[in-house]
Amino acid sequence: MAKLQTLSGQWFEPDLPGRLLKIAGDIREAGGRAFLVGGWVRDALLGKTCRDYDVEVYDMSQDALVPILSKYGRTNLVGKAFGVIHLAMKGLSLDFSFPRTESKVGYGHRGFVVHTDEKLSFKEAALRRDFTINAMGMELPELTLCDPYGGIDDLKAHVLRHVGPAFAEDSLRILRGVQFASRFGCTLAPDTVELCRTLSLDDLSVERLFEEFKKWLLKPGKPSLGLHAFLDIRLNEYFPEIHPFEGSWETLGTILDRMESLRRGLAAESEGLSEAQSMEFAFAALLCGSPSTSLQFLERITNETHLLKVVPQLLESFSGLSTAIVGDIPSLRRLAVRLGGLKQLCLLVKCAPGSYFGDSADRECFADRLWRVASEYNLLDTAPQPYLTGKMLMDLGVAPGKQMGEIIKKSFELQLDGKIAGEADAIAWVRSCLASLSSNR
Repeated sequence: MAKLQTLSGQWFEPDLPGRLLKIAGDIREAGGRAFLVGGWVRDALLGKTCRDYDVEVYDMSQDALVPILSKYGRTNLVGKAFGVIHLAMKGLSLDFSFPRTESKVGYGHRGFVVHTDEKLSFKEAALRRDFTINAMGMELPELTLCDPYGGIDDLKAHVLRHVGPAFAEDSLRILRGVQFASRFGCTLAPDTVELCRTLSLDDLSVERLFEEFKKWLLKPGKPSLGLHAFLDIRLNEYFPEIHPFEGSWETLGTILDRMESLRRGLAAESEGLSEAQSMEFAFAALLCGSPSTSLQFLERITNETHLLKVVPQLLESFSGLSTAIVGDIPSLRRLAVRLGGLKQLCLLVKCAPGSYFGDSADRECFADRLWRVASEYNLLDTAPQPYLTGKMLMDLGVAPGKQMGEIIKKSFELQLDGKIAGEADAIAWVRSCLASLSSNR
């Protein structure tokens, strides 16, 4: 199995399917050259395992490649305009493409004309890539590095630098720079910052915007560096709904990094949030300085109804929170009912700076007390549910209707106040109410 030396100087044996290496050998025997490209190369140099195998084939026509691939599985020309052949095998699927150039001819991310050319050099084909760290290739099967634009030097220096003028043809690359800065601990090169500032996101769909924000906030990394890139490009002018936390962008960056650390810690302890909860927590952290404009921002980038509903509620509760609430169990219960559980709110409190809930020691004490009390009263993951049900009331002779609803509502309020402690108490209370009503007739 081929090995390579990572940026740290360690030898690393990447996860490479044996069938892929055999295919690469067949391609070479037929006069072609096969390169792993894009994220796989970048991740391998960082010593990370990646199973997203994108292969570019040079010096070979489509008609010559298909018979080779057909020996290993079922082929499908999934992108005729882009020259992409999908190979499906048992337990493995691979995409093979041909070197190509792209020309912007219309509006939006589909407004490109693609020209495949098997005779293009790797350097020529890599000109269409976004950043130098993604413009490297490794020739199979030996994993010989091809790096025409200094990607490895930029990766070592933690710099995101655009490859060439073609960068400007897809404005999504502005946001891609933000999420890459977070994920790979990078800052943007000054000339790349200047180029990004000249571009507009107006031609991007809601779906494309949302995907890049999700990668920034949810993929492992240091989100504060993404925020740094966001501000360098002046995206805060394009998204004015995003405000600094209490006037400080630096504080917002710290909150984002704490959010990432908490999510990672919970996952390591097998107490991770669900996918929806993680998303809600992450966007709440980004917008914790923007409770009044959070919904306006979210509506610009997503149609996810749970985000549109939960994040503004979470931020409103966070901004109005008082340390006194840990001693007010009825209020905590009602807050849990409103939010469907208090875990995300508790986590957001853990992210907050010391000055927000008193001095730093008080913040830690409040965050820990809030978590402990919420856990003690089973309010972290769930909200209290009424002990009384319609069926129980019908068994007691109460007919469905307005009276039933009023009884359940009143009983639930008493339950939240701690005056009804279980089903038996609730039934006893109902019987007392019914007896009182009967005697007053």
